[in-house]
Amino acid sequence: MTSVSELELDLDVFQGPFDLLLAVLLREEISIAEVELGEIVLAYVEHLEEAGELDLEAVTEFLVLIAALLELKSRLLLPGEPGEGELGSQEAADELLARMLEYRRYSEAGKVLERILEREGGVMYRSAPPPPELRRAALDAAVQVYEPDRLGSALGDLLTLPPDPDVRHIRSTVSLHRRLSVVRELLRRRGSIDFDEAFGREDRVTQAVTLFALLELYRRGEATWVQKETFGPIEVKGS
Repeated sequence: MTSVSELELDLDVFQGPFDLLLAVLLREEISIAEVELGEIVLAYVEHLEEAGELDLEAVTEFLVLIAALLELKSRLLLPGEPGEGELGSQEAADELLARMLEYRRYSEAGKVLERILEREGGVMYRSAPPPPELRRAALDAAVQVYEPDRLGSALGDLLTLPPDPDVRHIRSTVSLHRRLSVVRELLRRRGSIDFDEAFGREDRVTQAVTLFALLELYRRGEATWVQKETFGPIEVKGS
């Protein structure tokens, strides 16, 4: 990019970037009458040749600024009061500063929009004209698009609550710690429990974890059980 801010100048009265020269001139630290604007133009042309590319936006910026500086310098060098509708030297300097600030504001806004475009360049939006039936037209010329019954049926389907999902295939999570608490609470209230009566309606996973809980309680000496006959009822007692 051949931005004006990248232009380095080496003049008799100033050496540095072009932006700094503008700031110095507007603060009146250097008289514009001492600055050879022709040398600045030549330096910018050499800058363009070295860059090997032409940025029309940057060139336009440079031309606007140089034209404003030429106008300001001509008002300082040419004698006489400004005519009707013309600006004085101070007013011209203020206008140049306003132009610079306005350009900088729009330039920064353009950079922000460019970054947004690069970030969201892969997002594609549907671009299609509306159907002829939906374009602006007189009410008499409007054409019915959908049948009322078909439209009502579609809206009715959208308003109908869907059935509850079937979760029978999902197994509940059973923890050994939780089953220990359940068995302890039953033994505390009843003293003894019938395993089938207390846990016969539970699923197989819960029953299996409950058996592990009983084994853990037996190991800790908190419970015992009795089964008087094979495949008979199991009576669990608290110790």
